Amino acid sequence: MSTDNLTADVFAKILPAGRDRALMRAALRLLAHGTPVTVTELAAAAGVPDLDPAQTPIGADVEYDEAGRIVGWGLTLNPTPHRFSVGGHQLYTWCAPDTLIFPAVIGAPACIESDCPITGTTVRLTIDPVTGVSDLEPATAMVAFVDPDRIQPGHLRATCCNPQMFLATSDAAHHWQAKFPGMTVLPVTDAYHQLARPLADAITDPTTTTGTSACC
Repeated sequence: MSTDNLTADVFAKILPAGRDRALMRAALRLLAHGTPVTVTELAAAAGVPDLDPAQTPIGADVEYDEAGRIVGWGLTLNPTPHRFSVGGHQLYTWCAPDTLIFPAVIGAPACIESDCPITGTTVRLTIDPVTGVSDLEPATAMVAFVDPDRIQPGHLRATCCNPQMFLATSDAAHHWQAKFPGMTVLPVTDAYHQLARPLADAITDPTTTTGTSACC
């Protein structure tokens, strides 16, 4: 599968409509402040009246605190394997590709740490919306992307997010890839330019396409 098709197919499953992009864009920018977000605040920021998060493609995976405020919508206040520091706030993401996508949507650089599930090595890097990937350690690190056909709406984190990890080496990536049929693994810089940045641009600018008109 080409990376253009992969990007478009992911969008078709996760963000199939303009309102879904608007909600993702607003949720990321609000959560980047490091505090919970009310449904009313998100609806106003996204321009989506009468918002029911449960009715969105990722609704079953949205995280809430005890007061019913949103604490996780791709970017989360709850710890995950993917540590994402932005604007002085220690946050987390649902998957490794999220760490590459979100800085351009938020409009701020982020420092990322995530442990390889095969070797235990911590992958570290910085993503800047202008300059892209820097300070990557180890330089051999790769990123995993699931086969979009295996993404199940209503089970996004289980079928899409959880398998998508940073891998410290190509050998580790191949071991991980063998567990998930159809998975694509790419070097981090290639993943950023070929997949993550086009996805970020499509979330940020509703007029941007992802290689096919069928996605949104």
